[in-house]
Amino acid sequence: MDAIEELLTRGVENIIPNKEKLRALLIGGRKLNIYLGIDPTATNIHIGHAVALRKLQAFAKLGHNVTFLIGDFTALIGDTSDKESERPILTSEQIEKNFQTYKEQAQKILDFSKVKVRHNSEWLKKLTFEEIIKLTYHFSAGDFYSRELIKKRLNEGLHVGLHEILYPVMQGYDSYFMDTDIQLGGTDQTFNMQAGRVLQKDLRKKESFIIANGFLEGTDGRKMSKTWNNAIWLNDPPKEMYGKIMSLKDDLIIQYFSLATNTPLEKIEEIKRALSGGDNPMKWKKQLAYNIVKELYTLPIADEAQKQFELQFQKKDFQQATLPLVPITSLNSTASVSQILIDTNIASSKSQAKRLISQGSVSFDDYKATSDELLITLKPGTIIGVGKIHIKLS
Repeated sequence: MDAIEELLTRGVENIIPNKEKLRALLIGGRKLNIYLGIDPTATNIHIGHAVALRKLQAFAKLGHNVTFLIGDFTALIGDTSDKESERPILTSEQIEKNFQTYKEQAQKILDFSKVKVRHNSEWLKKLTFEEIIKLTYHFSAGDFYSRELIKKRLNEGLHVGLHEILYPVMQGYDSYFMDTDIQLGGTDQTFNMQAGRVLQKDLRKKESFIIANGFLEGTDGRKMSKTWNNAIWLNDPPKEMYGKIMSLKDDLIIQYFSLATNTPLEKIEEIKRALSGGDNPMKWKKQLAYNIVKELYTLPIADEAQKQFELQFQKKDFQQATLPLVPITSLNSTASVSQILIDTNIASSKSQAKRLISQGSVSFDDYKATSDELLITLKPGTIIGVGKIHIKLS
C-alpha cells in the first residue's frame, strides 16, 4: 500500500466530497494547506486525539503545509457536537492554563519543525459584529437545530444556547482564514467542518475537503473522553499508561494497533490472523502496550514499564517492583488496619476500609487482614496491597 492510499484509508471513516477527488489532488503534487484544531477545554490531550495528530504528521512528512490549531477563542463558546448538555463556560484564564502544555504533549506525535502552531484568537477576536453577521448569512439555523443531539435536547425541554449556533460559524472561519484545502477531525466534527467547506466555496469558489477519522474507544468501550474518565492521556506516566492498555478488552487490540501506533498495516494483518488462529491475546496486548509507550516515550522507558507490569501483576514480585512509597514518619507506627488504609489514602472512610477488608482484598506483605480493628506495627519495606493497588512503606 502506498503512502497516499494509507493516508486515505487508515483510521478514516469518511472523506468529503469523496476519496477519488482527494486522491487526484494529492497525486497532483501541489502543496496543500491542512489543519487540525483542538479546543483547550481540558489540560491534557488523550491518545484518541492522537489519531488525527498522526494523520497531520503523515501529511507533514509528505511536505504539505500543516497547522496544529489551538482553538483558544472557540473554547470560549464551547463545542457541543458530542455533548447532551451545554459545556460550562470557561474563562480566558482557564483556557490559557489548559493549552500551556498542549504543544509539549503533541510533540510526542508531531514534528514541530514541519508543523505550524497557531491560535484562532489571532483572527477571531478581530472580527467586528458586522463581519460576524455577514458570515451567518451563509448558514441556516434549521440545519443546526436538526442535529441529533441538539434536537434531543430541544425535545427534552433542555436549554440550547444561542451562542452554540456560532460555534460552527467560527470554526468555518478558521478554515476560510487559513485558506484550507483539507480539514482533519473526528466524525463528530463533520457538521462543523462542513461550515469551512461552505465558506471556501461561497467566498473563494474553492473546493475543500474533509477527512473524518474514526474514534479510538476508551477504556470502558465508549468514545475516549475526559467527561467519562476513560481516557489514556499522552502525558500519563509510562507505567500507568502501560497498565491502562493492559486493562483493555481483547477485542480492542486490533483497533488500538491501527489507530494508536505506527505499526505497519501488514504487521497488523498478521496479528489479526494470529488472534483469529487462537493466539493468546495477552501476548499481543503486551506488545501493544509496549509499542505505545515506546512511541510516546523511549525504548528504555517501555522496557522498564513492561518489566514493572510483569513483576507486579504477573509474577506478583512486589519486593522487586517499583511501587509508590509512603514514609512511615507520616503515619502512626502502630494502628488498626482500617486506620492505616485511611491514613495512606487507600480508603476514604472507615466504612469503605471495612468493606475492603471483608472482601479479603487487604494484605500486609503475605498476611491477609481479616479484621478492621487488628493492630499492625508498621515497618519500612512493608507492602500494603488492596486488590491491584500496592504501596511500600519507607
